[in-house]
Amino acid sequence: MTRIGMAFCVAGLALAATIVAAAPANNVSRARHPNIAAAQHLTTQAYEKIEAAQRANEFDLGGHAQKAKDLLDQANRELKAAAETSNANGH
Repeated sequence: MTRIGMAFCVAGLALAATIVAAAPANNVSRARHPNIAAAQHLTTQAYEKIEAAQRANEFDLGGHAQKAKDLLDQANRELKAAAETSNANGH
């Protein structure tokens, strides 16, 4: 295999690993925090739609789709932290 072929193979595997990454978790209690749980569910839906867009466009989105997925994952973790803070404050 040539160096260029190897580079494409490695890039393809890295891209596949990124795509296989799990969508953000829905791990906030709907009973305790219905609004935060709903927001978390929406981040998961948005993440999944971005993955669909990546597949439909053969991943040629200039890295912007991955950046959006990273930000949605971060938002999801912040929502979980908000629920935990509320729990710690007795709410």
